[in-house]
Amino acid sequence: MRVLVVEDDEHIAGPLAEGLRRFGHEVRHLHEGGQAVAFAREADFVLLDLGLPDLDGHEVCRRLRENSSVPVIAVTAREDELDRVLLLQEGADDYVVKPYSLRELLARMEAVCRRARGNRRCAGEREPGCDGAAEDEDGTDAGAGRAVRRYGPLVVDARARRATVDGRAVELTRREFDLLAALMSDAGAVRLREDLINEVWDTNWYGSTRTLDVHVGTLRGKLGHRQWIRAVRGVGFRLALPGAA
Repeated sequence: MRVLVVEDDEHIAGPLAEGLRRFGHEVRHLHEGGQAVAFAREADFVLLDLGLPDLDGHEVCRRLRENSSVPVIAVTAREDELDRVLLLQEGADDYVVKPYSLRELLARMEAVCRRARGNRRCAGEREPGCDGAAEDEDGTDAGAGRAVRRYGPLVVDARARRATVDGRAVELTRREFDLLAALMSDAGAVRLREDLINEVWDTNWYGSTRTLDVHVGTLRGKLGHRQWIRAVRGVGFRLALPGAA
């Protein structure tokens, strides 16, 4: 796998690159965030340090997500929960807090790639879904891959990873789209919190379950109405048409 290590400290980047190469990865070391944005399309994975000399790591993460779907793990020395939540909202797939072990980093990279299965930039596989899926009478596609799902004015195209509401494109991060797709897979039914976390963040997720609530809140805002996603206290969430009971 082609890995970009974006780290301005040679004492950290050197041993990290050597360790990754021992496990068969092709490593390119960059010192600045602007370089990461420029070269992201040539990589399968980005390890992004937040303390860069030219751009704040949060800004780099946002720019990467504007132009690329490459998986990103942020490397931070900050232990503040809000800071880590912001990273995830801005498009990071995961994070590690310094100091960390190579074993932990490799495990997190593997987990991110499992979640990104179907994303050619990471797993080298064709995206799931089927071409030319038909729609049945209630507006839900009848093809086996169910590439396109409709629920009222909401349309989710899993193969293109695109969502629209009343024809308006909804700009989503990778994690937000995965969460919406998980809710859309059984629209109207309650999805358990544990199931959503396992499906969207992987069963090896180490973080706080509060992350799910943060992503739900952000997703509601982007869909244009809080009632798109209803909370069932102590149980989970369900997709619902705004204004419906």
